[in-house]
Amino acid sequence: MVTIRLTNSKTRKKEDFVPLDPANVRMYVCGPTVYDRAHLGNARPVMVFDVLYRLLRHVYGADHVTYVRNFTDVDDKINAEAQRRKAAGRAESLEALIRERTEETIAWYHADMDALGALRPDHEPRATEYIGPMVAMTEGLIGSGHAYAVEGHVLFRVRSYAAYGALSGRSVDDMIAGARVEVAPFKEDPMDFVLWKPSSEEEPGWESPWGRGRPGWHIECSAMSLELLGESFDIHGGGLDLQFPHHENEIAQSACAHPHGTFARYWLHNEMLQVEGKKMSKSLGNFFTVRDLLDQGVPGEVIRFVFLMTHYRKPMDWTAEKAAEAKATLRKWRKLVTGVKLGQPSREVVECLADDLNTAGAIAVLHRLASSGDAVALASSASLLGLLGNDLSRRQSEDNQSEVFRGAVNRLARAWIEHRRTKDWARADRLRDELSLLGVRLVVDKTNHSSWAFENPDILTEDERREKLSALLRLEGDEE
Repeated sequence: MVTIRLTNSKTRKKEDFVPLDPANVRMYVCGPTVYDRAHLGNARPVMVFDVLYRLLRHVYGADHVTYVRNFTDVDDKINAEAQRRKAAGRAESLEALIRERTEETIAWYHADMDALGALRPDHEPRATEYIGPMVAMTEGLIGSGHAYAVEGHVLFRVRSYAAYGALSGRSVDDMIAGARVEVAPFKEDPMDFVLWKPSSEEEPGWESPWGRGRPGWHIECSAMSLELLGESFDIHGGGLDLQFPHHENEIAQSACAHPHGTFARYWLHNEMLQVEGKKMSKSLGNFFTVRDLLDQGVPGEVIRFVFLMTHYRKPMDWTAEKAAEAKATLRKWRKLVTGVKLGQPSREVVECLADDLNTAGAIAVLHRLASSGDAVALASSASLLGLLGNDLSRRQSEDNQSEVFRGAVNRLARAWIEHRRTKDWARADRLRDELSLLGVRLVVDKTNHSSWAFENPDILTEDERREKLSALLRLEGDEE
């Protein structure tokens, strides 16, 4: 069996990965807060830990790996959007509007990450489904003296955990000096953080021993990982921006709640993303979502390839040049592997991935396999990386992923939305059904924005699909 070596953020060393139980390798990754579309930076940890998930399944067996990635569906931004809809005249309760927002955002997230070829985790818990375990863990921390209740809040006593700061390598006093901490008169110490907070009548809340309220962010992941993976599990991952305070706080409260467990044994953190050499931000005009790129005609597989070109522990720079290079490479490789039946991946590729997820090295091996004409090894090895596979999200041909195809479907999706807006249900349903025959599933969110997914590219030949798309555009008066 190949030995996997991973850089453990907690020890700052590359270590041999030895699972607690090879028959049940367990991994937890912090997922999104579901208030809006996932931007490109949000996709990086998804790609990193998808590759690790694939590698673990390859080495230990698909039935022997448990991958958990949560959805944070308790958040002030979600509440604000629900309140905005309520103020705009919606008759539903605030709770219903919050649920509506989280449901549509989770659907967007799934559609976008599916398009990038990411496998779904084994469990995707929502914070609202684990309020009971969060309350129970909080009660236990109070009982052991690691937390205290005051004015409807419950706060964790940071100085009660001597190892606080080990993950980020800073002392508590250094953190106070260099960090912005929430100042509140009821805190015993500036670094103490919230486990539970009160909710107003306009905010979502649950009954607790401390009154109606809602959990703090950090306790959510500790409770969900405990319920699904136990007191001790193998890997905890996420973006470097979560190392402090989120992951530091998770360790503190979990270690104090369950002192006989180890919580996570290996910590992995991916570096951040840039765009054309600059930090992605709305003020610079270089901020975009995954869906923005997909709608511009950038194939999901191309986005994935660009991510894999850079090691996860290095800052990644998204550039148009890299995207063009990835697209050309994938087009060439796909021609080589057409009709090939998958076998075992190249040992070199597996060894690259086992060496701290060296995806750039693995891609270099794929280039050599392509140059040598070894189509079976190329296809099989690329599949391990989530490329050139035959699964739903990546079996689309170059034509189906082309800007022409995507542009035509986008225009028809907008026409569908317009028919719905004007309540021309007959035309809307006809257009939806016609696109379904082309293998396209239309989706609309509650703000009347449309998206679509390519469900079955093998229904028609490419010529038939082009012909039918043209006919539909003519019917809609759109012959651009």
